[in-house]
Amino acid sequence: MAAQTAALLDHLNVRRAVVVGHSMGGMLAVRFARNYPERTAKLVLEDPIGLEDYRMKVPPTPTEEQFRQELEKTPAALRKYIAGYFVTWKPEYEKLVEPHARVTLGGEYPRWARSSALTYQMIYQQPVRHEFSLIRTPTLLVIGQSDRTAIGKDKVSPEVAKTMGNYPELGRAAAKDIEGSRLVELENVGHIPHMEAPEKFHAALVEFLKN
Repeated sequence: MAAQTAALLDHLNVRRAVVVGHSMGGMLAVRFARNYPERTAKLVLEDPIGLEDYRMKVPPTPTEEQFRQELEKTPAALRKYIAGYFVTWKPEYEKLVEPHARVTLGGEYPRWARSSALTYQMIYQQPVRHEFSLIRTPTLLVIGQSDRTAIGKDKVSPEVAKTMGNYPELGRAAAKDIEGSRLVELENVGHIPHMEAPEKFHAALVEFLKN
């Protein structure tokens, strides 16, 4: 995916760019900055996944099993999952549920589900956490302090799940490892600051870009 992003920038004749990544995009942004440091002017990580190595606590899942689990997802289950991204659910967040729910109704859903299963394996098998200290790009971390997102948390015991996705702790550890990085902590904000606290997120982003 990092190589594809670089190819897209080539097509657009963009040599260097500020890379802003959210959630899985944050994990991709780290990989891009590591693989193409000369092309990354600045790096912005908004509640990225990959702040921890999920392999340390989550057992591996065969791709076919992950594929089956994707096929079994219902609109109600998707809504419950996405609602967990927010401190307080609002009607306008329903637009995040609708595209995924509609995909489940189409004939292409099995192909979509397999792509999702393979994406899960990519996240699980290709951690970036151990490379944070190698990042040399100016970096901004924006972390919602109520975020508890963790890949594979549903595959472990409740006791283990409680130890995963502690974004306040994970964000501070990442900021410590990424030399010269800036950490912005947003209280009472979950996994999607640009939707839940857009004014605060945009203020932090614009200030970082200006400096």
